[in-house]
Amino acid sequence: MSRQPPSPRIFVIPAAGADAAIVIRRGPANWFHLLKWGMAKDTFEPGAWFRGSMYPEKCDLSPDGSLLLYFVLQGNKFKTSYSHAWTAVSRAPWLTALGLWPQGTTYGGGGRFVTNRHILIRAGDASPHPDHPGKGLRVDLGNPEPHASSGEVKGATWSGRDRNGRLIYAKDGKIFRRSSKGKDKQLVDLAGLRPDPKPSPKWASQNIDARPGRSRRDI
Repeated sequence: MSRQPPSPRIFVIPAAGADAAIVIRRGPANWFHLLKWGMAKDTFEPGAWFRGSMYPEKCDLSPDGSLLLYFVLQGNKFKTSYSHAWTAVSRAPWLTALGLWPQGTTYGGGGRFVTNRHILIRAGDASPHPDHPGKGLRVDLGNPEPHASSGEVKGATWSGRDRNGRLIYAKDGKIFRRSSKGKDKQLVDLAGLRPDPKPSPKWASQNIDARPGRSRRDI
């Protein structure tokens, strides 16, 4: 008998000021997939696939839901100017780095948004990579609290609340919302996805304060 592959693990980070969230899905193995969840109509926009290690607890979404702060490790970048681990800011749900801060270790890294264009990162200094300067961002150093599951739903890989206080959770590769009457509604099934990386769209490469048409390469 063939063994059933394990369900992907899902972590969700809702935006603080908008009906939006970033969904970070892990699986198979060390593949990660990002989706942007439009919570008003429960739409799920697929984005980047990444092969390496991503640390969802150290990631964040800007209050307006437009920018993603993420922390990753990728061994094949070890002897490059990126080092093998870095914090970056991109346009959700893609990973095209508009601002990037090489970390060189998985100790620390990542951070949180203070406002839509102000971030607090766990790093040795605030000097960005020269190819990804993060123009338009205010960057400060600190040690903000990482995100975490609320643990409200037994057996869920992640659970928490949207900005309206509604309980949402992920289990068996699916995302659910619980109504005020205690009924659970399945919103999406992400269990059967297979890695399908695609180039990011042009709009994801536009710098935070750049004119339309200016691009910045993916790493």
